[in-house]
Amino acid sequence: MYYNNNLEKVAPKSDKLFEVSFEVCNRVGGIYRVLESKASRMIDSYGDKYFLIGPYYEEKAKGEFREEEPPERMGRVFDKMKREGVDCYYGRWLVKGKPVAILVDFKNYFPKVNEIKKEMWDHFGIDSLDAGHDFDEPTCFSYAVGKFLQEISLEYEGEKLVSHFHEWLTGMALLFLGMKNVKMKRVFTTHATSLGRTLAFNSINFYTSIDDIEPEKEAKNYGVTAKHLTEKAAAKEAEVFTTVSEITGMEAKNFLGREPDLILPNGLDIEKFLSFEDIAVKHRLQRRRLRNFVASYFFPYYTFDLEETLFYFIIGRKEIRAKGIDVFIDSLGKLNKRMKEEGSDRTIISFFFIPTETAGVDPSLIENVEYFRDLQDSVEASFPEIEERILHNILCENELTKENLISEDHLFDIEKKLHRMKRGQGSPSLCTHLLAAASDEIMEHLKSAELLNREEDRVKVIYYPVYLTGHDGLSNLNYEEALEACHMGVFPSFYEPWGYTPLEAAALGVSSVTTDLAGFGRFRAGLETREDRPGIYILKREKKKDEEIVEDLHQFLYSFMKTTRRERVENKIEARKIASKADWRNFVSFYIEAHNKSLET
Repeated sequence: MYYNNNLEKVAPKSDKLFEVSFEVCNRVGGIYRVLESKASRMIDSYGDKYFLIGPYYEEKAKGEFREEEPPERMGRVFDKMKREGVDCYYGRWLVKGKPVAILVDFKNYFPKVNEIKKEMWDHFGIDSLDAGHDFDEPTCFSYAVGKFLQEISLEYEGEKLVSHFHEWLTGMALLFLGMKNVKMKRVFTTHATSLGRTLAFNSINFYTSIDDIEPEKEAKNYGVTAKHLTEKAAAKEAEVFTTVSEITGMEAKNFLGREPDLILPNGLDIEKFLSFEDIAVKHRLQRRRLRNFVASYFFPYYTFDLEETLFYFIIGRKEIRAKGIDVFIDSLGKLNKRMKEEGSDRTIISFFFIPTETAGVDPSLIENVEYFRDLQDSVEASFPEIEERILHNILCENELTKENLISEDHLFDIEKKLHRMKRGQGSPSLCTHLLAAASDEIMEHLKSAELLNREEDRVKVIYYPVYLTGHDGLSNLNYEEALEACHMGVFPSFYEPWGYTPLEAAALGVSSVTTDLAGFGRFRAGLETREDRPGIYILKREKKKDEEIVEDLHQFLYSFMKTTRRERVENKIEARKIASKADWRNFVSFYIEAHNKSLET
């Protein structure tokens, strides 16, 4: 189990590779991002020997998949599957590289689901009596894929065939191949163990007691027995077992009973991202847009110097404990108190881009944004006149004053609109939206940390509980634009099998902090970087108490708040360098090594 950052380009030894995931042409979670971002690099190595297999959902396929006629031999397999009651679709996944995708329509297997589950109980001891629909659907899909791959092995008999399965959702395809003695090598990757994910989502920091956990007992307690046992059996039966990080490897060893043979870290296609020079331009552009939104949010109540304001952010699922949202809030509370005591002239705006159920945008914010944009339009309309007056007064060697730069009518109009925007009393809300729930854990935690958006507060918060689409009527920033606008991403997770966001932020030239309990954090720890400007900082969480973690994060946030513009630029450059080391151009060799290793067993 290792990361070899100097791994040379490896040539595939297989004649065909079939990579199977529930997220091929089916965006559900992070594995979709893994597959689509590395597809072009897999084609660079495998060419027309590379095939992706996923589930067929007609509506989802429309925007993701372009159907084509399968080659003759593959067509014969499709015909056999059709006689089995399974329609298969051959075509191209519409992502970079346009890899071949085979989508399997498994709906006709639902009536057989209990037979399939009994078969898996008889052969592998998978207890699925209490499993629900979220287990039945992947069971039918993966069993159908197993049948398809069995037919593939017969059609291409004598060729070196390798199949690669992602997560427990495809586990039964792998098990089917073993059960039927199909001549095809099997690689299994778990991105996060089903038990580890479940414990983390229930706010249990199991790393502190991982050696004492009884996996089957805990799986039963939390109702994930079938998923856990499927995953465990797949890990055991695969010729090569892999995970995406060392930290997930630790889970696998304790929960699944097998230590990974290899680590397959997640990467990015760095070619898709801008050069650093262009990144600097984009940062200034998006920062200006975000500053305008911040002005519309706060300035109706009070003002502060936007030139002395830094933007921090956290983004992701609403997992208060697992994602370290609680630790971030407590650290901000301490930072706010310290900055007030020191009389700091800086302001920190911390964004919580955490989607949750809402009842619409806060009406007062809608009004503020409309008034601000009306004022902005008036100011912009006066620019040609001001430019002309500046030039005229310079030529006439007149002193530049307010009176000779802008007409009285324009000034009166602007002052009137400014007066309309001002609210006079009160403080901005902590949240951009009205929340559907009567009580919200993030809101309550912000209040308990005395982060209240008062004028005297040096740390202010904006809880932004909707997905960043780029057209929400507020900041109108999409995901990448929001990251580009900010100075620092904060991801103090205790459970993060990999953690794409700090890597994506780095590719966009944005500094961040991750932890030693995140897969990417472990990878980053193995890289040589500048001590004073590491680009991506690592917060130590392993075997530490919350009080220590909060204090350490608070100290870091304070130190970053004190940085100069030049120091932040140096950090951005280093962050981008780190991202380039996680390019799929390098990481795809790990996958090929796993496939080649399976052929040696």
